[in-house]
Amino acid sequence: MLISILEKINRLNEAIFAPLDNLIEKLPLADWALDGICDSIHLIPFLFIVFLIIELLEFYYAERINSALKKTGKSGVIIGSLAAIFPQCGFSVIASSLYTRRIITRGTLIAVYLATSDETIPILLATPEKAYFIIPIVGLKLFIGIIMGYFIDFAIPQKAVKELPAEDFTHIEEGCCKHDLEHGSKRELIIHPILHTINIWGFILVVTLVLNYCLTNIAITDFISESSFWQPIAAAIVGLVPNCAISIGLTMMLIKGTISFGAVMSGLLSNAGLGLLVLLKNNDFKDTLKIIFILLAVSIVSGFTINLLG
Repeated sequence: MLISILEKINRLNEAIFAPLDNLIEKLPLADWALDGICDSIHLIPFLFIVFLIIELLEFYYAERINSALKKTGKSGVIIGSLAAIFPQCGFSVIASSLYTRRIITRGTLIAVYLATSDETIPILLATPEKAYFIIPIVGLKLFIGIIMGYFIDFAIPQKAVKELPAEDFTHIEEGCCKHDLEHGSKRELIIHPILHTINIWGFILVVTLVLNYCLTNIAITDFISESSFWQPIAAAIVGLVPNCAISIGLTMMLIKGTISFGAVMSGLLSNAGLGLLVLLKNNDFKDTLKIIFILLAVSIVSGFTINLLG
């Protein structure tokens, strides 16, 4: 049903952009560059609508979700994972800040990292013919996040979680675009989706142009088949980079068919957005290294397992 609706919107979108496509195609550029520019421009309306909806949901519900996470005990892993799959801006940042104050457990933090979707869902929604990837990606991230979160809390000893009064739950960090994660204003309901759309579109344009060039000028298919075994390891390591450009790149590579599904999952599982920056800045260094090692190991093993079962 959703895919059918997106496809109808996509046909309308293509009809609207047809005159602009004709102008772009007259530019003295290679076909791979022209296709990349046209394809990326077509995503702008989809991205803005998706980010606007996310902003509305975040404005009215994010603070309730964050407050619930702060007050949970053993159910923190489940609540954290469920909240993380919703592509709000910077939930992993808030989870990292809560962990550095030992308000949530290590298992809950890693569950949030593993389940975080970042920009994957908006990009897939903006590409209707690939939207069917959303359910398996979100489902696997949620399943792995919950299972590993509880396993980590059970298997790895850690200090007790603090019980803090509600008045101590103050604002913590900013997200992307200098966006206030907990106390956003109504003015941001339009401004932030616009800024976010511009930022993400810029990343998509660059990634699309690079991929189109490689697909046109390099025997990338042979290279992928030869190195497919190592893809989950490479993707998981790259996924540790705390930038939304990573999830954008991995998702675009999945759309273009230049990387295995297991490798994409490895990269998306290890990609915790800006959360790792907060952890590196405010947490004990040895504990942070332990968390990064666990995140990397889970992501790599999951990627290999998905490829083997697929």
